[in-house]
Amino acid sequence: MSARLDRTDLKILRLLQNNGRLSNAELAERVAISPATCHRRTQRLFEDGFIASVRAMVAPRKVAKGTLVMVGVVLDRSTPESFATFEQAIAKLKFVLDCHLVAGDFDYFLKIRVGDMEDFNRIHGEQLIALPGVRQTRTFFVMKEVVDNAPLEF
Repeated sequence: MSARLDRTDLKILRLLQNNGRLSNAELAERVAISPATCHRRTQRLFEDGFIASVRAMVAPRKVAKGTLVMVGVVLDRSTPESFATFEQAIAKLKFVLDCHLVAGDFDYFLKIRVGDMEDFNRIHGEQLIALPGVRQTRTFFVMKEVVDNAPLEF
């Protein structure tokens, strides 16, 4: 962890990570600093990249995206060019929530939210297997989300 972060910065980060809707006044009160100081520190945390963004977490079922699917992808070749081509293509697909280059049996793991199995079947047949360099995919339908997007521990 950066030496530039003191206890107050860490407390601000923890509080905002747990509730990004805290007003500056509420945050300042909980951290026991003035609102002006709190605002300056929070702005610095954004500017220095400690806070990447703030956004609402939408309930997937409420917007007809209740089915979570994990997809392992194996590419034809393991070259920097094939990885770059795949990554450029996958970044354009709005239904892909996460894409991670991994070590092991797969090259990438994708996290995808869809309405149902039929929705995924359509996406898989029309878009996923048509991605450049894809040799094989293996699909895992999530039966229960035990921990999802937990706050970072620091």
